[in-house]
Amino acid sequence: MTILRNKMMILALVVLVSNGLLSAGEISLDKKIGSMLMVGFHGTSVNNSSQICDDIKNYNLAGVILFDYNPVDKTKPKNIQTKAQVATLTKQLQNCTTKNDLLISVDQEGGKVQRLKSVYGFYGNFPTAKAVGEMSDSETLKTYIAMGKELKSVGINYDLAPVVDLEINPKNHVINGLNRAYSSDAKVVSHKAGLFIKAMNDTGVLTSLKHFPGHGSSEGDTHKGYVDVTKTWNKIELEPYRLLANKADSVMVAHVFNSKIDPSYPASLSSKTVNNLLRNKLGYNGVVITDDLQMGAISQKYTLRETLKLAIKAGDDILLFGNQLDPKRTVATHVLVNTIKDLVAKKEISIADIDKAYNRVQKLKSELK
Repeated sequence: MTILRNKMMILALVVLVSNGLLSAGEISLDKKIGSMLMVGFHGTSVNNSSQICDDIKNYNLAGVILFDYNPVDKTKPKNIQTKAQVATLTKQLQNCTTKNDLLISVDQEGGKVQRLKSVYGFYGNFPTAKAVGEMSDSETLKTYIAMGKELKSVGINYDLAPVVDLEINPKNHVINGLNRAYSSDAKVVSHKAGLFIKAMNDTGVLTSLKHFPGHGSSEGDTHKGYVDVTKTWNKIELEPYRLLANKADSVMVAHVFNSKIDPSYPASLSSKTVNNLLRNKLGYNGVVITDDLQMGAISQKYTLRETLKLAIKAGDDILLFGNQLDPKRTVATHVLVNTIKDLVAKKEISIADIDKAYNRVQKLKSELK
């Protein structure tokens, strides 16, 4: 049964969650918090004594993110070495769960951004979004069905794509310079992204629209530091999210700062951006996942405690810590959980916000079955 058909079957669950009628029950606080975390880890295999396996068991993690490049030892792979190895790794990770519902994610867009490379035995030559923007619908579906089948064949069930940023700023090198945008036309972008979602869902893979509320107008890189899009951002950048609100599996929120939306906080830490704009105004009710919270735009300005507090209050459901960008700044899962527990104990964040996130994440996971 495809993910799309599963979405129809869980419509009643969506209603319960949106109306606040579904509680997190007797789930421990540790596991409710853990269900909000997606983490990166080092290793091409795991077993019952591995730290990541313990974290999955003890905290019911939302998921993990896999990378090929190893920032600690460039001579060794981080998680991705060969096709057979990745397939074994994902099975080992799922064996750490009780329901086989761990979200195992990668960034697989095509073009420059595809973690499953030919050097590891994968196809590795999927086209850029810009090239796909010029394809027919049948060619687009064929391309993305092949991508989805390859992901699914090695146990990857969550693709952090497609990019729905618009190609509207010629000075943008992070999106436009890498041909990661389908088009400058919001309708074309939305249509192509919709085909991406359909192809992935039909092959059993979940997706995430990114980077809300729009990164195509930026001139800086949030990986490296603070990026202000106030003067370059355009409301048209919201259009793909409005058009795809009922199709999106999840939405990834960016770290860009936009004083037109929130004069105080970047998008990922902003309730005005997530709760008000994305959920209330654009009508999106699904999972919101942050971009990597260890990016310079966040880590250079906020402490870990401030980051977690603001992200949860903003309405984010999955907090992503890739443990990839700086080997000196990796963070242990138990530190994240204990920090959030302390925020709860001191009433700096609400249990209600954690319960809402828990319910949304469980609903998303249920679509895998």
